Amino acid sequence: MDYKNGQTGDVSLGHIENNREDDSMDEESRERSRQHGSLNRGLKSRHIQFIAIGGSIGTGLFLGIGSALSKAGPLSLLLGYTITSAGIYAMLQCLGEMATWLPLPGAIPQFCSRYVDPALGFAVGWNTWYQAAITLCAELSAASIVIGYWEGAQSINVAVWISMLLVLVILLNIFTVSIYGEAEFWFASIKVITILGLLVMTFIVMLGGNPEHRRLGFTYWNNPGPMKEYLVGGATGRFLGFFYTLINASFSFGGVEMVAVTAGEAENPRRNIPKAVKRVFWRIILFYVLGSLAVGILVASNDKNLISAQETNAPGAAQSPWVVGIHNVGINILPSIINAVILTSASSAANAFVYSGSRYLYALAQNGQAPQFFLKCSNKGVPYYAVLTTGGFGVLAFLSVQKQGGAAQAFQWFQNLVTISSLFTWSSVCLAYLHFYGALKAKEVNRNTLVLKSPLQPFLGAFALAFFLIIILFNGFHVFINGHWNVSDFFAAYINIPIFLGLFCFWKSFRKTKWLSAEEADIMTGKAFIDAQDELWVEREPRNLLEKVWLWLV
Repeated sequence: MDYKNGQTGDVSLGHIENNREDDSMDEESRERSRQHGSLNRGLKSRHIQFIAIGGSIGTGLFLGIGSALSKAGPLSLLLGYTITSAGIYAMLQCLGEMATWLPLPGAIPQFCSRYVDPALGFAVGWNTWYQAAITLCAELSAASIVIGYWEGAQSINVAVWISMLLVLVILLNIFTVSIYGEAEFWFASIKVITILGLLVMTFIVMLGGNPEHRRLGFTYWNNPGPMKEYLVGGATGRFLGFFYTLINASFSFGGVEMVAVTAGEAENPRRNIPKAVKRVFWRIILFYVLGSLAVGILVASNDKNLISAQETNAPGAAQSPWVVGIHNVGINILPSIINAVILTSASSAANAFVYSGSRYLYALAQNGQAPQFFLKCSNKGVPYYAVLTTGGFGVLAFLSVQKQGGAAQAFQWFQNLVTISSLFTWSSVCLAYLHFYGALKAKEVNRNTLVLKSPLQPFLGAFALAFFLIIILFNGFHVFINGHWNVSDFFAAYINIPIFLGLFCFWKSFRKTKWLSAEEADIMTGKAFIDAQDELWVEREPRNLLEKVWLWLV
């Protein structure tokens, strides 16, 4: 599919607090665009589709899901991931509707500033940025450990692998956005092929198609049972096990909102963003719901190898429930393949977090909430200062090289800072949407005219907001169980709450910002300019059946 190339222009929010319902770019915005440059719409349809897929398949699906299984059992795992999937779907519908109305760079902090309160935009913008920067470090560290799964790589210092990966992801982001999109396209393709292969293989294995000719069926649902007790006994213990899967699943979905960050650099965003969001439902069912079901079929929740690998923090594929389960039926070739995919997932995540973190900085600068030099773009439309600043934080990954002492402990504390950052981001999205919905109604905009009209609103947004807030408030429930109090665990669970509220209160008191009513929410500034860009995108008609199938897929 070919489109005429276009630029986003500088749909600036520096003057949004005055609530000007301006239908065109003013001279101030034009001057800023001339001075700093602007982002290019260089992400093609297939890039957007696979960035959306890549954001919904992380290392949590290959590794982290095993922890939920061992603590809760297969039925609780399936229920937990299914319910969390519903919350994620609801949030993405809200985000997709806003992102197609105004496809802005960075998206989320811009929406929060426009529709709710500039202080919320400041808080969520810096929250998502430091989440991206610190998670980049965690992914670089994880990737270096995964490489250590292979014996030949263990003789090389971990710092070497971290350095190589850090340089790679910065290079993928610094030249042009299309290179980032192309890298994510191939990274996501590998993950999709792998998870589809694992699902098919699970079906074959459960029916007896394995070297031991052992028909698994739902054996592990009967023994040791569908639901496990966690921390306490009886029905309460089974409920706590189930609730733990909600927390685990929420962390596994981190980064799923990535598709909205690309809205400001997507070709024909009014076509490609809705397409990606609408397909999220089926992707979630395919990857996470069926994936959690498959894991519960493959391996027992009390499997000694699985529990031992988690307790000893074994590198790479050794912790994967997929590998443990398949190993148990005599298939020995898979671990290295899964390890390679986990390495790809970690590298993909590091690449994506450099991209998203830099665009959040760009959005904050547009809001007047970060230094203006972050708006500076290359002639290829890359905000290189934002990319280098975000990527530069990757050097903190070297703290993890020292396994003992202050450096390693400091690195762990950095990771704890972002434990529930995604939940705050998703909650902010839902809150912004509820204000956006009210603004549409107040300004008498018919939702039937929207490019993407999400269903069951505003109830879908309210449900997702309530769900995420419950997880935020109770994610550290285990530290309050008798005999399980631990100061470090408490801070890991709740340190993000005072940080987020502190950011909000700081900007509110510093700039004396106002909580916006539906009538005051600015849903119009810059819209006419973006609407005019729609005329730039000329969709080429498919010339044959193969092209028709490809265009349907992407």
